[in-house]
Amino acid sequence: MNAVASTLTRNQALVFDVLTRSDAPMSAYTILDKLRDHGFRAPLQVYRALDKLTEFGMVHRLESLNAFVACAHRESECCGAGHGHGTVAFAICESCGHVFEFHDHEVDHRLGDWAKGKGFKPAKTTIEIRGLCSACAA
Repeated sequence: MNAVASTLTRNQALVFDVLTRSDAPMSAYTILDKLRDHGFRAPLQVYRALDKLTEFGMVHRLESLNAFVACAHRESECCGAGHGHGTVAFAICESCGHVFEFHDHEVDHRLGDWAKGKGFKPAKTTIEIRGLCSACAA
């Protein structure tokens, strides 16, 4: 566990735990439903926790699904507080819903070179590839 994880608030820790135990991305409202027995009553409680967890690099928002997943590389250099904020990429299976998080340094460098050449200053780069995983495609 990294230093950030040990300083999470109770709500942040509960939201993070729900996401790490999930086999699929979860919406804020699904997280809220799972945490009602822990005193969660309003979506704002979940969104505040998700905002901080995203800021810490522990959680990612999948824009195309309007859902969240725990970072698969929390202990690596791909993301997370104190680590490099390169391109985060996801392959999302449209059949089973499984999400594969990956980082490709070549893609990261090519996008960085393009941005530099255009004078563009990216704040965040997320790639989402939707299709079928190998198991569902078989």
